[in-house]
Amino acid sequence: MSLADNKNPVKITDLSFRDGHQSLLATRVRTKDLEAIAPEMDKIGFWSMEVWGGATFDVMTRFLNEDPWERIRILKRVMPHTKLQMLLRGQNLVGYRNYADDVVTVFVHHAADS
Repeated sequence: MSLADNKNPVKITDLSFRDGHQSLLATRVRTKDLEAIAPEMDKIGFWSMEVWGGATFDVMTRFLNEDPWERIRILKRVMPHTKLQMLLRGQNLVGYRNYADDVVTVFVHHAADS
């Protein structure tokens, strides 16, 4: 039986762009460094990659002086064959407190459109 015939294939999501550097480097990997390796990651054939969310949003704005929205646009451009995912902390989104339902809705739509 070939993989193409499998009706329930294993789908792998890679977390290295979001979670991979969180413990080792305090989430301080810059967008330009991810952008440099992203085309190679795109060739691997992951079902998806979790590339954004959680602490990345806070660290990018507070410590790296980078735009988190720009990161997702860049990664989307250089990894056209890989679905991108984000870690969303439920009602907390990417922050440290609960946000109103309408804020959550707008944020999720904006993130999806980016």
